Amino acid sequence: MNFTVVNKQVSVDNVRIIGVASSSVFLVGDTDSISLSSVFDTPPESLIIGPFVPLSRS
Repeated sequence: MNFTVVNKQVSVDNVRIIGVASSSVFLVGDTDSISLSSVFDTPPESLIIGPFVPLSRS
């Protein structure tokens, strides 16, 4: 994906970050290139695919 943004003038007075996800990028200013990658390091035998299991009884 190619994404081009042209900012004429950027002025940041204050930044307040409440929470950060495991895959997040926070930039203030210019950058030439951003490289993104992902690694799945969980062994296949520990992956559970199926119906959700309730954590407590109602």
